[in-house]
Amino acid sequence: MKEQTQLLNYIPVDELTGSISVPIYQTSTFVQEAPGVHKGFDYARSNNPTRKVLEDLSARLENGTHGFAFSSGLAAIDAVVKLLSAGDEIIAVDDIYGGAFRLFTHVYEKFGISVKYVDATDAQNVAHAISDKTALIWIESPTNPTLKISDLRAIGKIAKANNVLFCVDNTFASPIAQKPIDFGADLVVHSATKYISGHSDLIAGLVIAANEALGAKIKFIQNASGAILGPFDSWLVIRGIETLSLRIRQHAENAQKIAEYLQTEELIGDVYYPGLPTHHNHAIAKSQQKYFGGVVAFDLKLDDKALASAIVSNTKLFKLAESLGGVKSLCCLPCEMTHKSIPREKRYTSGVTDSLIRLSVGLEDADDLIDDLREAFAVAKESALITTGA
Repeated sequence: MKEQTQLLNYIPVDELTGSISVPIYQTSTFVQEAPGVHKGFDYARSNNPTRKVLEDLSARLENGTHGFAFSSGLAAIDAVVKLLSAGDEIIAVDDIYGGAFRLFTHVYEKFGISVKYVDATDAQNVAHAISDKTALIWIESPTNPTLKISDLRAIGKIAKANNVLFCVDNTFASPIAQKPIDFGADLVVHSATKYISGHSDLIAGLVIAANEALGAKIKFIQNASGAILGPFDSWLVIRGIETLSLRIRQHAENAQKIAEYLQTEELIGDVYYPGLPTHHNHAIAKSQQKYFGGVVAFDLKLDDKALASAIVSNTKLFKLAESLGGVKSLCCLPCEMTHKSIPREKRYTSGVTDSLIRLSVGLEDADDLIDDLREAFAVAKESALITTGA
């Protein structure tokens, strides 16, 4: 069955009415036939029919056994960390999302959970970092924002050999491009705010478990902590998933063209995109991803924050905003926006310079987006010449 057909076939028709659209059950509670006797739903924090459709759908998309929908991507990450205990250690990818860094470092370290950051582009770095305290390996692939790629198969084997949980943040790839559970991941998380919903109109997170035991643990944490996704937002995510395959294909096609164009611009130093043959782990990305994604990053030959700021402030189609994965193109300066919570020294160690710019390539015409960037570069160069008096 073709990918898009299969995806639409996963979304059920309502058995009660025949509605082609999943109903929104906007309710807090459910009437019971007798104490403890009900139709599988008793209280909406514990379960909701609309949310359940989304959760079952997310599990199928990622080849997992159970899916869980949370109020944000960070709430999903938080649920995974709550599987750990004081004294446990996390080995995390060094080029990590700023929100995850903040959660790990400023919330969980004070509860006795330590974090060791490694360059996971070489799986052996992960293997060498494991200690008797390691309980979780945390990987983003591609990473945010420098699009580093980790060998998920190799890390999955390392995690299994050491009896360590392996979680992959699959936000940048999406389950259309990559299914980490197939490579040995125990858990997959998504900021469903991004590609899965795809329209920049909600905040949501997902956790998908590879087996029944982990599913039961995440379910308990979801219910006990209460950071669930509401029924209307669950419905919006389901609606976004209906076009996910089509969108990811176009995002990736546009991003490839833009990455190739960026390599020709004289202002630019490095271009980060897994679809470029020059990318450090291009071959690994090609082996585990169907598409290379819709995010492109680059830095300037001169690591000049003011010049980078001038570029992102002078685009028209690329809107200056945080987040990514929507149908409209966005740009941001991570050092002042998404990764500002990470200390400058650590940012630079992982490649996030003051001039690094991240593009979320949308569904506009690729040639129009390239023209937009070309004009912004021209304005920024002129501004730089006037400022320096050159």
